[in-house]
Amino acid sequence: MSSLPLSQVLSLSHAQIAIEAAATLAFALSGLMEAARKRLDAVGVCVVAGLAAFGGGTLRDVLLDRRPFFWVQHAGWLWVLLALCVAAMFFMRSRHFALTERAMQWPDALGLGLFAAGGTQIALGAGQPAIVAVLMGLVTAVCGGVLRDIVCNEIPRAFSDHRPYALCAFVGGWLVVGAEQLAMPQWLGLVAAAGTATLLRVLAMLLGWRLPAWRAE
Repeated sequence: MSSLPLSQVLSLSHAQIAIEAAATLAFALSGLMEAARKRLDAVGVCVVAGLAAFGGGTLRDVLLDRRPFFWVQHAGWLWVLLALCVAAMFFMRSRHFALTERAMQWPDALGLGLFAAGGTQIALGAGQPAIVAVLMGLVTAVCGGVLRDIVCNEIPRAFSDHRPYALCAFVGGWLVVGAEQLAMPQWLGLVAAAGTATLLRVLAMLLGWRLPAWRAE
């Protein structure tokens, strides 16, 4: 057992890497499930999973002028993505897994919360103002799913299903900012923000919370 304080064992850099890795896998899983629902071939499955996993973080890194991109810095994640796609295609075929829209939304909700927290913290670490950092978290959390849906010829669910989605990421981002203002351990702020954003999205799905929609007379 380590005798180091918990705050040192769970350093910010370790927490960020763990959260970004988990979010990448969650969104990759949502992407490959959506691609399988659309009956794309193996290449299409890998492309859609990659867009879902890396799209939001890449756009965030472009906007923050951050180099190398996070998936270049951790190139091993590309191999993990490819292995996940191959394994999932064999598993779903052999187990006759039901590829429903609801099944795809569970890993999507997890990735949303994780990316919202991680993206906000990265922007804060780059010296961005609070509102910019929260918006960077929002971009990280939402844009991968938007690209996934566009490539699969769907109106992005983030804009069309009327249940809170981007709003959940927005709330999670502000929790990261609040944790920093209160001088809380940064890893704790990340975990609390990710958990809150994910929980809000899950509750929105289970309880049918809806946002006002445009209504034409």
